[in-house]
Amino acid sequence: MNVLETSLPGCLLLEPTVFGDARGFFFEAWNRQSFLAHGLDPVFVQGNVSGSTRGVLRGLHYQWPNPQGKLVSVNAGEVFDVAVDLRRGSQHFGQWFGEVLSADNRRSLWIPPGFAHGFMALSDRVTFAYLVTAPYDHAAEVSVRWDDPAIGIGWPAVEPVLSAKDAVAPTLAEMPPECMPVLAECAAC
Repeated sequence: MNVLETSLPGCLLLEPTVFGDARGFFFEAWNRQSFLAHGLDPVFVQGNVSGSTRGVLRGLHYQWPNPQGKLVSVNAGEVFDVAVDLRRGSQHFGQWFGEVLSADNRRSLWIPPGFAHGFMALSDRVTFAYLVTAPYDHAAEVSVRWDDPAIGIGWPAVEPVLSAKDAVAPTLAEMPPECMPVLAECAAC
């Protein structure tokens, strides 16, 4: 497995070594030793799967308190996947990283606690998988506006299909400070 640093420290892009023949293929979707080599040892407590159609945008979501680290991948289809550093006190606060994840390229993205996450479905059908380090906590669920100009994400489509909640999510400037992760507290996650 090839583990690549991204423009956001701690956010990692994983490229598996794929072994294939006439029968199909095999690859490691996650390898603890590769993470340990990068100083990370997440404990995954929940696995989630979502399905989306072309143009659906899910995000930008995070939990605070009770933040989640996420290892995300695509089992079918293709997405533009985004992580945004929302840790108050981070020199990368409000910066984003985006990458195409697909069933064909088999890449995964590690998104540390304290980062928001979102993706847009680029194919007719997408099956998206998440491994998370904390259980879903409805009371801690927070959304940030997908098109916040202060973040400036270069989404592939202009008019995505949004949930009612994501359509009215606040911008960073509208977020109360107590709803934002803190760098020092996320380091202990």
